[in-house]
Amino acid sequence: MEELNVTASLREGIGVKGALSKIRAEKNVPGVIYGSHKEPISITVSLKDVEKIIKAGKNTIVEVALPNGKEQVLVKEIQYHVVKDTPIHIDFQRVSLTDKMNVVVPVKLIGEAADVKSYGALVEHILREIEVKALVSAIPHEIEVDMTPMTINKGIVAGDIKLPKGVELVTDPQAPVAHLMIPKEEEAPAAAPAADAAAEPESSSTKGKKDEDGNLTKNAEAKK
Repeated sequence: MEELNVTASLREGIGVKGALSKIRAEKNVPGVIYGSHKEPISITVSLKDVEKIIKAGKNTIVEVALPNGKEQVLVKEIQYHVVKDTPIHIDFQRVSLTDKMNVVVPVKLIGEAADVKSYGALVEHILREIEVKALVSAIPHEIEVDMTPMTINKGIVAGDIKLPKGVELVTDPQAPVAHLMIPKEEEAPAAAPAADAAAEPESSSTKGKKDEDGNLTKNAEAKK
């Protein structure tokens, strides 16, 4: 798995009005590192590094260099400005390179089933993420699922997915991932009823959350 290296500073002025706005005005992003039975650490990361993390995709290991040492982490959540859509807060979870952990991985459909052309079938992508268990170093950014063997009579379930070595399925094996649908013929619109000139006229009776600086935010997982 790809690993990124970023540098972070310990965040000061927690709870002080205007502190977060000042951090963001300086093109930095406030964040927190938590997990592994250790105390959470409030940090500040440059906006440039956060954008680099987002571009690297989901489930990328990030090594955060701090004044008192280094932390191996995964991104758990990123909050975005509701209007500008820029990252304004990032949450990291500590990870161990020797322990397996459960994570959610995006599912990408590839290939084309023959019945798509033969019957004009449409693909319905039902399950877009699956939960797996693996060492952090073995967690994939996404899992590709080949649709070629799929037919209108047989879809794909989670148990059909071929996982990389060292990756175990946690999602229910019978959970449907994708299937084919035959589109219904469009019906002609019904003719409007003729107006009855003698008919009597109808009777007249007949969101986001706010941070400590009061900024609205919206949440998302690490983007691909």
